[in-house]
Formats: sequence, structure tokens, C-alpha cells
Amino acid sequence: MSTPDQPGTRSGDEAVRKAEERAASTRDRNIPEFDDLPSTPDTANLRLGPNLNDACLSLLPLVGVWRGDGVAEHPSLDEPYQYRQQVTFAHDGRPFLYYEARSWLLDSDGELIGPGAREVGWWRPQPDDTIELLLAHSGGVMELFYGRQRNQTSWELTTDTVLRTASAEEVSSAHRLYGIVEDGDLAYVEERSLAGQPPKPHISARLRRVVG
Repeated sequence: MSTPDQPGTRSGDEAVRKAEERAASTRDRNIPEFDDLPSTPDTANLRLGPNLNDACLSLLPLVGVWRGDGVAEHPSLDEPYQYRQQVTFAHDGRPFLYYEARSWLLDSDGELIGPGAREVGWWRPQPDDTIELLLAHSGGVMELFYGRQRNQTSWELTTDTVLRTASAEEVSSAHRLYGIVEDGDLAYVEERSLAGQPPKPHISARLRRVVG
């Protein structure tokens, strides 16, 4: 599996300056919430809402809302296809992150043509530094991943269990790698075993922070 590019070597002052420039348009934005419910609202902005739970500090760089484009491959298709995606990592002060990914299909010119796959779940860091990731896909597949933080800005996870409904496509395993890359973007790649075939590259994307 290819891995997300790692940031190049830069001075600390330059990295801080560029981070501040990127944050100028996102630091005051957050997930829209109603304020009449008896619970702590989710926040995808570390400057707003409850403090991030200490158990989630290894996941801190992921917190935010991210948007960008990706490429997907599928055994049933002759060519890859493009998609646009919004990914949310949020928290409410408890020791887990809420995760949601929504995608939209693009044509060959990069124009939107309709809704794509959706998935929701929970990132649950554990005292032994492992990460449990529970995912439910709109296509009828449910997955339990286990993984670890590889370094301060990358995370790797592999399925331990895959469940699917009678109407879902055949999926037997998946492997994901996430990383914060050059210019503070979030990149990820996934290999997935589909239709009885061995694991193959399935999706990859590079997303820019829009909240947080």
C-alpha cells in the first residue's frame, strides 16, 4: 500500500506561520448545533466547546471538518472514478471521536453528478495506545478496525471483523492509512478486499481543513 506523503523538512517558525495562515479562515467555524438539547454539543474546532479528552490527544490533529477530492477503484469497473468528500472528526469531551464521511460522485470533468457513499463511526483510543474504529457504511457493511498511531501525524488501521447485510456487496477486509501531509492537508489511502478478490487499492483522497 502506498502511503500519504509526509511533510517536507521546514523550520518551526515557517510551519507555525503557515498553520496560522491556514487557520485564519477556519478557526471561527464549527458544526452547526441546536442549543436546546440537554447534552454537550459536538465540536470539530479545538478552540470552541469542551476540552479534548486526554485519551484522545493522539488523535488531536484529525479533529476538524475536511473537504477535497479523491479517486476510487472497484473490481466491477474498468476505470477509476472521482469523488468529492467531506470528513468530520468531532468530540464532546468524552474519550472518543465521532466520525462521519459523506461523498459525491464526479464526472470526468470534475463536476458533481450525484450523492455517493456515506459512513459513520467512532474512533476509540485505548490505554495501551491501540485505536478501535467502529464503522457503519450506508451500503450495508459494518466494520471493526484496530490500529495505532504510527507517528505524531499518521494512523494505520486494519479490520478485525466485517459484517454485512444480505443485500450488501461482498467485503472481507480493509486497511486504512491516514496522515497529515504538506500544507496541513489530510490524506488517506485504503485497500479493500471486494467481490472475493485479494486486497487491492480502493480509495484515496487529499482533503483540506474547512473547520477548526
